[in-house]
Amino acid sequence: MSIKNVRLEVMQAIEPKVEGFMEEFLVPIEKIWQPTDFLPDSQSDDFFDQVEQIRGEAKELGYDFWVTLVADTITEEALPTYESWLMDVEGIDQHSGKDNGWSKWVRAWTAEENRHGDVLNKYLYLSGRVNMREVEITTQHLIADGFDIGTDRDPYKNFVYTTFQELATNISHKRVGKMARQKGNGLLAKMCTIIAGDEMRHHLAYREFVKTIMGQDPDGMVLAFADMMKKKIVMPAHFLRESGGSIGEAFEQFSNCAQRLGVYTAQDYIEILKKLNDYWEIGQLGGLTDQAEKARDYLMKLPDRLQRIAERMQFSQKQQTFKWVEANGMI
Repeated sequence: MSIKNVRLEVMQAIEPKVEGFMEEFLVPIEKIWQPTDFLPDSQSDDFFDQVEQIRGEAKELGYDFWVTLVADTITEEALPTYESWLMDVEGIDQHSGKDNGWSKWVRAWTAEENRHGDVLNKYLYLSGRVNMREVEITTQHLIADGFDIGTDRDPYKNFVYTTFQELATNISHKRVGKMARQKGNGLLAKMCTIIAGDEMRHHLAYREFVKTIMGQDPDGMVLAFADMMKKKIVMPAHFLRESGGSIGEAFEQFSNCAQRLGVYTAQDYIEILKKLNDYWEIGQLGGLTDQAEKARDYLMKLPDRLQRIAERMQFSQKQQTFKWVEANGMI
């Protein structure tokens, strides 16, 4: 049987469990927070006073902070691209004529994620600290330029990617929130912290998807995991660019900002890999094919190898100027 057919069989076998995953890891729409729960009420008489408070608190945040927050926001706002990509994954089966559990999951997950971009975008607009038109141009470019994370239509690789990426965004949002709180910006800190909580729930769900698949097809899952790590887990916004810039140029510069701030670092990448190896018990897997054995060994040795590379890595300490954050952003 071909790899593709094995994956389809496994996805179909697990599909009845997805409803339970949704109940465990997603929150009903009527109960979950919405962006307006954190933002000034435009129907309130003191709306402008609340906006003035946001603008005042925003003045205490530094240039690299604003660049990182803008890039995080743009990444979250590219959800249409992410949903269209996942809906095309083998086994999602959105066109089967029945209410497939996998396609329900993708729609519900992206609906939850969509709120993150909404609340952050509105906060940026009200803060008065960024050039919103340039932010909007970058967002449109990111969606128009497409999306390629090296997973093709393979569900195993896509679930490895989303497991890794959701934890990475949890770390990033949590740290941005902590920095905002240290600067006395309680509102932004609260927003980033609750977004980080959503990302952790989503991480736990995708982590469980992979674990469940591992029980059905350990050879295929280990090979997919190793393949993704060989390619390296790229960020969803790795095509990021500003107006007049080339694809990916702004992402590299933003990554330097995030590294300087300690929002997301090479060390975090290594720690996530270690956690996934431990949770999926990669080192304890037995009865694998020779090829899968080699993949398992590669995964177990990879953290130490990446650690040695990270210790030699250097990144630019030079503060890059972005069109998103001009002179009105604090330098």
